[in-house]
Amino acid sequence: MKKDTNHNFYLVREDILPEAIKKTIRVKEILKHHQSRTINEAVKMMDLSRSAYYKYKDYVFPFHDVTQGKIVTLSLLIFDKPGELSQVLHTVAASNGSILTINQGIPLQGMADVSISIETKNMNISADELMKKLDKLPGVSKVDIIGQA
Repeated sequence: MKKDTNHNFYLVREDILPEAIKKTIRVKEILKHHQSRTINEAVKMMDLSRSAYYKYKDYVFPFHDVTQGKIVTLSLLIFDKPGELSQVLHTVAASNGSILTINQGIPLQGMADVSISIETKNMNISADELMKKLDKLPGVSKVDIIGQA
């Protein structure tokens, strides 16, 4: 029997996932960080059945695991004030992200739409953590991921 290699992938916010999938991801993180010696201990810690863990473990991954070493494209909405884009670029550089492209639209109503493609291979934080840092910048109104290669 030929194995199906056509798979579709989706980026889904965690809060809409079923509990079994969220717990499976947490069990994988517990095991990755050596907070448990065995799978049995880890699933008990998360109150998850072993069968549910084995059902989902090969199909769910934290965002930062699948973006490491990739090109991630972010869309940002920033205030149209001098130095705001510079702060974004500085934050990416401080995380060892390599900026490949920057596209900025003409500012409208005091806001500018910016998309940035970043090589994440040498980053010292995950792409998810970078997005959170960017979102906390005072000149940034919104950060979204729009692509990954």
